[in-house]
Amino acid sequence: MCKNFLIGWGEADITPENAKVELSGQYYQRSAQGIHSRIKTVALYLEKGDEQALMISLDVVNFPEELQERIRAAIHADIPQIAPKSIFLNAIHTHSAPYTRPAGLFRDWLPLDDDALKPTDYLDFLEQQILEAVRTSWDNRTTGGIAPAFGIARIGHCRRAVYADGTAEMYGDTTREDFVGMEAGEDSGVELLFTFDANRKPTGTILNIACPSQVMESTYLISSDYMGAARENLKEEFGADFHTLCQIGAAGCQSPRDLTRHYRTEPDFWHADGVVVHAERVRKAVLEAFPQTTGKIDFSPAFRHIRKRVSLPMRRASYADYVLAGKNLEKLLAVMPEKAAFEDFCRETHANEIIPNLPGPYDSKLHHFVQIQNNKAVISRYESQNDQPECSFDMQILRLGDCAIANNPFELYLVFGQMIKARAKAGQTFIVQLSGGSCGYLPSREAEQFGGYGGLIINGKVGSDGGCKLVDETVNAINQIFKKE
Repeated sequence: MCKNFLIGWGEADITPENAKVELSGQYYQRSAQGIHSRIKTVALYLEKGDEQALMISLDVVNFPEELQERIRAAIHADIPQIAPKSIFLNAIHTHSAPYTRPAGLFRDWLPLDDDALKPTDYLDFLEQQILEAVRTSWDNRTTGGIAPAFGIARIGHCRRAVYADGTAEMYGDTTREDFVGMEAGEDSGVELLFTFDANRKPTGTILNIACPSQVMESTYLISSDYMGAARENLKEEFGADFHTLCQIGAAGCQSPRDLTRHYRTEPDFWHADGVVVHAERVRKAVLEAFPQTTGKIDFSPAFRHIRKRVSLPMRRASYADYVLAGKNLEKLLAVMPEKAAFEDFCRETHANEIIPNLPGPYDSKLHHFVQIQNNKAVISRYESQNDQPECSFDMQILRLGDCAIANNPFELYLVFGQMIKARAKAGQTFIVQLSGGSCGYLPSREAEQFGGYGGLIINGKVGSDGGCKLVDETVNAINQIFKKE
């Protein structure tokens, strides 16, 4: 291991050559009809003394922990000097990329054509492209420095509307007379950590924003969305060899749309014109923040990497919930069987898609088919929760100078990220959601109370109590590596 601080960047295109592929992210099937923008993987390798870290960002919706383990093994086999547990992946949560699981969501009911790209084949291609990016980062590692910066960009907004009857809906109608406000706030902060070569030339940045990359989420086009567009914008500003590792902060309740203004003052952010607007906002925020690095480049930063297995309590269903779900399911299936309900759900969704000037989402989370799934999930959770009482993941905590990076595998509600940032002793904290695996939403206490999509048992493995434990585990680990000697 070298005593200097080494930095290596690499990136590769992960856009499938066969664009006829099932897109992940929605309840209904979407087969890609073209490419809006290329999707990529970006690798950042860091090393100092005995410490090392390899962060890999993927322009996908999410990925299972099994994929991270597969990638770790492949990288270690290719470059034995990189320890598997020093490697962690994250997703930018675009809903416009192929599945990262061996099978798509609708293989039984709606199989794709024989010439469509199968998920297993895409995973083989994805592995090779990630290895290409990592090899480049390893081969190009060289002495460098880092400097943090902080920007402001109006990107993310709460997407859960609350009504007077004590319920909430994701993307709920805010023009209703009984609308009483949004469930949570928003975070306009842009966390940045720039890297520089020995000549103080900027070579890349970690870009962290509390909003999923989902402007194009209901289209039929492969897209890296606003994050990918922002990444390309920064190449225009800093040079073609400038790299951006994109991370999504705590944003389980956030979206790139201001629902309270009801699309009256700007693009609706469901289409490609919104990608341009948000990408430009990010570019402006980064350029305005970059001067903060002047005279502050640290070529020998404190660098610590803690890796620990964290277990959180599974969100439990009560016996009363279980009994009620069974009764509800019996009534729902008596009205319309599951497969027929799914077909009706798809018909309704596709009918909504062609209504002129109708913004998304086009699939109703109140549909009969969705209600069947919600109640089945409660029954399944109750029957399995004693055998599977915990959800575990590999937590990665990095100290880079005065900055901390902490990951989790959830669509983590904003409030938990706020708690971590407020309590952590780091000068700047980067929360990285959908990293190290995918365990669904981790909702706030209010979301559990109000219900609706994003706050239900079907939507995630861990509840708000587990979220509080996640906060404590994360804060304690950060504060441990920032503890004064």
